[in-house]
Amino acid sequence: MKKFAFIFLLLLVSQSCSDDFDSLNKDSKNPTNVPAGFLFAASARQVSDLMHNSNVNFNIFRLLAQYWTECTYIDESNYDLTTRNIPQNYWNSMYARVLKNLDDCKGKVNADGLLDPAVKKNQIACIEILNVYTWSNLVNSFGNIPYSKALNSDDLYPAYDDAKTIYADLMKRLDAAIASISASDGFGSSDVLLSGDMGRWSKFANSLKMRLAITLADVDATTAKAAIAAANAGALQFGDDDIDMHYESATPNTNPIWVDLVQSGRKDFVAANTMVDLMNGLSDPRVFLYFTTDAAGGYSGGIYGSLNNYATFSKPSTAITAPDASATWISTSEVEFIRAEAIERGFLTGNAADNYNNGIKSSVLAWGGTVADADKYIADAKVAYATAAGDYKQKIGTQKWIALYNQGFIGWTEWRRLDYPVLNVPTGTPGTTYNDIPRRLTYPVQEQTINAANYGSASSAIGGDKVQTKLFWDIH
Repeated sequence: MKKFAFIFLLLLVSQSCSDDFDSLNKDSKNPTNVPAGFLFAASARQVSDLMHNSNVNFNIFRLLAQYWTECTYIDESNYDLTTRNIPQNYWNSMYARVLKNLDDCKGKVNADGLLDPAVKKNQIACIEILNVYTWSNLVNSFGNIPYSKALNSDDLYPAYDDAKTIYADLMKRLDAAIASISASDGFGSSDVLLSGDMGRWSKFANSLKMRLAITLADVDATTAKAAIAAANAGALQFGDDDIDMHYESATPNTNPIWVDLVQSGRKDFVAANTMVDLMNGLSDPRVFLYFTTDAAGGYSGGIYGSLNNYATFSKPSTAITAPDASATWISTSEVEFIRAEAIERGFLTGNAADNYNNGIKSSVLAWGGTVADADKYIADAKVAYATAAGDYKQKIGTQKWIALYNQGFIGWTEWRRLDYPVLNVPTGTPGTTYNDIPRRLTYPVQEQTINAANYGSASSAIGGDKVQTKLFWDIH
């Protein structure tokens, strides 16, 4: 009996040791089997942080759009993209932390045999809308990129797809997502963007479709017109809330700008004179909503691209730097400006001035201004659609750029597309000209070395891997 008891004890100890050793081989902080809801939430939060943060290792879009400028370290506002490997950091994060997670998420949802079919369709639609949002940002950053082969782990050297071809496929994916949305639940509490509201997801998707379509307007008017006409009724309407990522006042779910600038105590950025001079000249009521007062009690911006004294100039306001400040993905204001431009191009019927005015009003109200503020501003001859300077591209381009403040990437994209307003030439690098303002990001260094053949083909196809190379839709 004692012998059997001893053997049983040995077996227990052996099993216990085996379990202990197995547990040591598992990384509890990086589980191998992550539920679809967690992957979806992580992807949405990651892409929001990437497109919204102010960390110059990843995101310099507010500098490229000339909303902000730098104080002590001015490399990025003089278009040095390589010292910090900015394109590579941005590229890797978008592919690995957003698109790969979404791909895994989609696979898990499709494989879930117990999921209600209507809920499954909604979840796939949400994944696809988030995919289209992410892919479109990458295409509009670089041009031709790995797409059809990009997420295949067996293909370590993916070929690059043509940017216009990618656009066409993204539009198809968006159409399929919109058509499949129903009133059933989506990702529920795992939906950190829209809290499972599929009606809002439909508005987001249709608004995104209008954004992509108007970007194509100069190169494929037929496709742009059809897409805008189809999406218009289902997109955000005047008076709707913007599509925002809502952050929280407590870490770790805080606004990344607060993390970058306030929590870290950094004093890297001030308002750019490009932005503040234009707003002051128009007596824009949003200037005090966008920025703090300067050392003299007024509003002024540092000289874009130069060394600037942080204490002297206006800084981003607490509406942007508060820990719980939201990140806008797409706004009612943007959609109203798209409608105004679409009317001017003959894509929609209506009065462009009405939508132009709605675009301004939506922005003023979203930032905390009043209807009276907006009406007074719109009535000014320098702003009124009938009397403001220039053609419709200048009128809409200028006001849309102002309204897109704190959406640096879209502000930069709209400047590239409409060519307004006129930006400043950086003064920190002698010899820089207006033509040197980036029209795209250069490809990551790793692509030049690891994926050299496909990198070379892509560079040749777009006209050279340079910041001055215009993307296929940027023809003016």
